[in-house]
Amino acid sequence: MSSNAITAQTPPDEQPSPKRRRLEEPTPSPTADRPRTLAPAMYTPRHYDPFSCVSNFSIIESTLREGEQFANAFFDIDTKIRIAKELDAFGVEYIELTSPATSEQARKDCEAICKLGLKAKIVTYIRCHMDDARIAVDTGVQGIDVVVGTSSYLREFSFWKDLKSVVAQATEVIEFIKSKGVEVRFSSEDSFRSDLVDLLSLYKAVDRIGVARVGISDTVGCATPHQVYDLVQTLRRVLACDIECHFHNDTGCGIANAFAALEAGATHIDTSVLGIGERNGITPLGGFCARMYVADRDYVTRKYDLTKLRDIENVVAEAVQIQVPFNNFVTGYCAFTHKARVGREAQARAAIILNNPVAYEILRPEDFGVARYVSVSHRLSGCNAVRSRIAQLALNLTPEETRNVVQQIKTLADAKPIRIEQVDAILRRFHRARLPASDAHPSGKPSGGPSH
Repeated sequence: MSSNAITAQTPPDEQPSPKRRRLEEPTPSPTADRPRTLAPAMYTPRHYDPFSCVSNFSIIESTLREGEQFANAFFDIDTKIRIAKELDAFGVEYIELTSPATSEQARKDCEAICKLGLKAKIVTYIRCHMDDARIAVDTGVQGIDVVVGTSSYLREFSFWKDLKSVVAQATEVIEFIKSKGVEVRFSSEDSFRSDLVDLLSLYKAVDRIGVARVGISDTVGCATPHQVYDLVQTLRRVLACDIECHFHNDTGCGIANAFAALEAGATHIDTSVLGIGERNGITPLGGFCARMYVADRDYVTRKYDLTKLRDIENVVAEAVQIQVPFNNFVTGYCAFTHKARVGREAQARAAIILNNPVAYEILRPEDFGVARYVSVSHRLSGCNAVRSRIAQLALNLTPEETRNVVQQIKTLADAKPIRIEQVDAILRRFHRARLPASDAHPSGKPSGGPSH
């Protein structure tokens, strides 16, 4: 079995329904016999699940729609175009834009991005209203999300009168959009606080009309993975169309809920770069990709250029005037930074990290275009970590000199915090002391720490 792909194989005697997506077979890895690999049996589902789309999903990237609701967000057209191009290069299947019915500038922005000729489908988001539908269709978008608030909290302030009237209005809007050759998604808002009977009746009605997919939304971030799995699986059993999910992160379940939805049969997940959005935002693109990478590395690395993630996040962070968090998934300063513990355990841990990093890492930094870093500028530092730094700087020290360097680092770090530059200066001083006077000069390429 491949050490990279962690997927469920389809038993030869089981044929999934035409409406269900067949999971892809794992691709044999040329390094399958090497010990430094993940153990797929730990993560592979025990039983084949014909509903699961963990290895067959699409991303609807909503930074330019949901992300505009972030507190600091103001995207002019140049910024929107730059973000859209970055997302397209990354490989997302859909890019969602703010409703063109919200303002004249939003309409112009929508038209401009539609004319870029990107590989990703450009979609937008409207109320279940014919006026909004006409404006959206005229911009040239390839897909439109029609939204209705279905919880008792939202119905009080919406046009909702009764289920029959909502279905009638939705039918008119959906059939108009379809007549223009535009993909339609129909979504409920605040799905997890809505009446299940109403949801099923509404979704079944629009499914019969012929929507491409229905959408469920955890608008206030209250759902748990178990609740998500139950609702999505219930829908999957009665609907023929695809299922899209939108999860807010108010209670920290955005990524877990997205994964549970895919396990239950959802086909599309909404994300935003750095998770930005209304309040605490939604499922973050980077964190979602990290989660799915562990589930099926081959599938994710084939579909998405993960090495572009850091650049996309830096662009968005600059646009909304924030820093990428130190503990951000994959690209945070500390994501692949290791700091040893104490005593002999520190020596062993550093050696394991340097020689077999999979023992302490579930993600491979090189797949994401970032680097692993073993911290040495602290009192817990040991010989293995320092030897790694010596090799990075292309220096030459004896084992005794290395031990002396470690002792100097500990002495300095006991008194006050020290920087990596100070450690490098000590290493270079020992290195130069071993050279003939004519050859003594600074050597090694400086590096300031983890390249995130």
